[in-house]
Formats: sequence, structure tokens, C-alpha cells
Amino acid sequence: MQFQTCPNGSTQQYHQIPYPIYPSSHRQLNNSSTVATTYKKKEASSSSDLQTMRRYGHHRLHGKQGGLKGMVGKLSIAVVVLLICTLCLLYSATTIGGGHGSYSPSKINVEELWGSAKSGGWRPSSAPRSVWPPPPQESNGYLRVRCNGGLNQQRTAICNAVLAARIMNATLVLPELDANSFWHDDSGFQGIYDVEHFIQTLRYDVQIVESIPEIHKNGKTKKIKAYQLRPPRDAPISWYLTEAMEQMKKHGAIYLTPFSHRLAEEIDNPEYQRLRCRVNYHALRFKPNIMKLSESIVDKLRAEGHFMSIHLRFEMDMLAFAGCFDIFKPEQQRILKKYREENFKEKKLVYKERRAIGKCPLTPEEVGLILRAMGFDNSTKIYLAAGELFGGEKFMKPFRALFPHLENHSSVDPSEELVTNTRGLLGSAVDYMVCLLSDIFMPTYDGPSNFANNLLGHRLYYGFRTTIRPDRKGLAPIFIDRENGQTAGFEEAVRHVMLKTNFGGPHKRVPPESFYTNSWPECFCQISAQNPTDECPPDNVLDILNSRLESEARSNSQSLTQGNFSTSILKR
Repeated sequence: MQFQTCPNGSTQQYHQIPYPIYPSSHRQLNNSSTVATTYKKKEASSSSDLQTMRRYGHHRLHGKQGGLKGMVGKLSIAVVVLLICTLCLLYSATTIGGGHGSYSPSKINVEELWGSAKSGGWRPSSAPRSVWPPPPQESNGYLRVRCNGGLNQQRTAICNAVLAARIMNATLVLPELDANSFWHDDSGFQGIYDVEHFIQTLRYDVQIVESIPEIHKNGKTKKIKAYQLRPPRDAPISWYLTEAMEQMKKHGAIYLTPFSHRLAEEIDNPEYQRLRCRVNYHALRFKPNIMKLSESIVDKLRAEGHFMSIHLRFEMDMLAFAGCFDIFKPEQQRILKKYREENFKEKKLVYKERRAIGKCPLTPEEVGLILRAMGFDNSTKIYLAAGELFGGEKFMKPFRALFPHLENHSSVDPSEELVTNTRGLLGSAVDYMVCLLSDIFMPTYDGPSNFANNLLGHRLYYGFRTTIRPDRKGLAPIFIDRENGQTAGFEEAVRHVMLKTNFGGPHKRVPPESFYTNSWPECFCQISAQNPTDECPPDNVLDILNSRLESEARSNSQSLTQGNFSTSILKR
């Protein structure tokens, strides 16, 4: 069991398999101090303005006693000051930076970004912190689920399925992975995840079986047929304890399909949320061949130093979803519009409006320009996790010119295993692991992207690993100005926006940010906690859980023995 934080002080542990990974050394970013310095300057400026206002108020108070002449003099001074301020504002709007305004010089320390973000004394911890009884030997029935969507949508569905089983005191049947709707890949749970590890890791939480067992009664074999239910989207816990429970007790088993986003994310029970983290970051481990392949790719990439991974979400489905068509040729626009009509609800989307509010995925060139403005040079090694990029070489060429050292899983390891499964669950699993273990991760469109969102959450839990999350809304006007010829001050403007973003440290979860993107503070504890709820669990938490599990087993064994004894007496 791997609930405990086990610091070893070795940064080499970052890419050892298997994980859970709790790095103990956290190199710290200085960006917070830069922002703090800027804030202090603004605060001092505000204080000065306040004192000036107070002085003016004081003068006005005495002006009544000094007569009309004194009042006119004071008003004249005020008008002059107002005029000077207005001219200064007009000047600042037209100086360096064009439409970007004037920014104080800012710098991002790239070397520090290659380390981990500042932890603030927090560490990942998903072990139970209150009384957490083991699953009873007798459950209320069997729970089957069909997890639809891609690998990462399925991953969150598996976490929800385990929690649903715990809530209902149900025996979970190994989740089914949809083979049709997305990947056309029939690998299934057993083909991607380590089943034995999954069951063993969650033994304190739920009972899990690979299939619903047959019932043998009076010399006959009977199969339990699961009653099919369609859960409402983001169903509350109450739905599982009423409607779902009623059918489970009636039929002995229920089958929930589809099971994507079918349990509310925000639940006011920290222990339930920590169970989700135990599933996501401990129990769901890819099969040994996938872990070995991922580790091999990471080792090759890191042989010459640091590397960055980028989820380049410039793909047909996302572009069609976002409604960002106008930058493409007419024929390509027709393809995107057709895809949108076939897969998404009808909605009027105007490209210029979408672009202006940051709703369009960043182009490869825009990604390159952001990185260059931040201070990354053309020697930076970049691993691209992406499907087939839409628009062809026209969009990749500017990016490659800025950063020529681009790799993907096929270029680093052109083995037959990956070549034949590059668009299936295996390719996605390898991309996931390489991005998790990379020094820096950058999603280019983390809105509805399950891959990016899950990785952001996993890297946070993995030890506050650095992430670069471009503020597309903040950057949009800067890129639009650049396209209109206003290039002066471009890089400074980009840095100014990026310095306001979070680089992977602990931060409050604010909607629409998902729990799977940011499980702080529920799945973290503080080494020197001010608040008792943030304290780390005791060192012997596993002993406590084992003791409860053994006690439950003994109790069940005694009940079974007494039952058999009673039956034998009755037979006499």
C-alpha cells in the first residue's frame, strides 16, 4: 500500500516506475517574490495617493475659512494636477507595447521552472484521516459500470465508480471500458491497467471482483442479471442511496451506462474525495509493459538534460468544438463545420468573438511564441503529446523553426508495439506517463480536455511539478495586435500575462476548475499545519487500516461458524 509520503531526497525518483511519487526536494520559484515586489510598489503608490487625497480634503476644509481667493487657488492647482495626470495616462497608452499598454520590465527565471513549484509546506496525502471502516463482507449487491469516452474520461469514471460502490456498500465489478465511441480499441481494463494492483490497493475501501459470480442453489446454477440504469449527469449521492439502491436490492446487481460524469464532483465529504485520489493516483497503475515503455522514453529524452512536454490540442475535434474555422482554407473549413454538425449541438459561433475571449486552441506558432517570450531558447527539448494536427505542415513549420528539437512517442521509440497502437489506448497511456514524468508540462487547451485536466491534477499530487498554463483570454488581444502589425513590446506583454498564472503550486479550486484538475486541499496535508483539518495522518495509518480489516474478517468468520453450528443443530 502506498498512502504514505516516503521522502528519499533523490530527484532520480521522479521517473522511476512504479509510482506513487512524492518528491521531497522542491526547488522554489521566485515568481511569487517578483509579483509580491510589484504588489508592494502598487500598495505604496496607493498609500501615497490616499495621503494626497487626505491632504486635498484637509485643504478644502480650511478653504472655507480662507475666503474665495484661497478656494480659487486650490481649485486651480487641482485642475493643473488633473491635466498632468490625464496627459500621463494618454502617453502611457501610446508608448512602448502598442496596444498592449506599458509594463514594468519583467523576467521569468527559466532555470527555476525546470524544478518543482513552491509547496508552501504541503505534501500529497490521500490516506484516511478519520474513522474509515473496511468494506463489510456482505454487500448490498453488485455494481457494473460502462466507462465511455477516451482514456482519461474513462479514468475519472473509474474513480467515480469506486466511490459509488463505497457509498452504496456494493461489490464493484471491474469497470468496462467502452471500445466503440472513441478509440475503437477493445483492450479493456485488463489490457491497460494492472488489475491485481488495483484490487489490492483498494482492499480497505471496496470489494472488487472481475465478474459477477454465478449462484449455485439446490444443484442449479443461476446467473445474476444486472438491471440497467442510466444515471443523471453529475448525480448527487442521494440518487445512489435511493433510486440506484432500490434497484440493486431488488435485482442483486445494477448496470450503470453510460458512466461518464455521472457522480457529482464537488462533494462535502473530504474522505470521499480522498478515496477518489487513492483510486486516481495509486490504484490506477498501467500494466508493466506500458510503464516500462514509458520509462524507456523518459530516460532517452532526459539523457541530455531536461525536457518539456506539450499537449498540442490543435486537432479536428477540438477546433470544431471551439468553432474556430476562419484561419483555415475553405475546404478545411467545410470539414470542420461538417464534423461539428455531426458531433455537437447547433450553436452560432463567431470566430472573431471566440478568439477575442480566448476560446480558440492556441496555434502551434502561438505556443512557440509564448515559450520564446518566457525565455526558453531553441535548444529546449520538447515532447509532443497530440493526435493528428489539423491543417498540416503550414501550422507546424513556424513552431519547428522556433523549437527544432521536437519529439513524440513514435520518434523516440519506433517500436512496432507503439506504431500499431499510436491512436489507441496504449499510445494515449504512454503519452500520459511521459507528460506526467516530464520536467515541465504545458497544456494548450485545458478547457474541455480530459487528458490535460487529469495531468494537471496528477502533477500537482506528484509533488507540485511545474506546469505552464497559458491564459488564453489574457493573451488573445496581444496576439491579435501582433497580427495587426503591432509587434513592439510583444514579448514583454506576454511575460506580463504569464507571470500572473500559477506554475503548479497549491492554489484554491475555483469553478469551473475540476476536482480532478486540482484536488487541493482535500488530498494534501501540511507538515506544520495551523488548521487541524490540514494535519497529516499518523505514521501508523496502514497498521490501523490493516487491524480494522483483520477484525472485520474475524468477525465475519465467527458469524459464519455460528451460523453453520446453528444449522447443524436444527438438522438434528
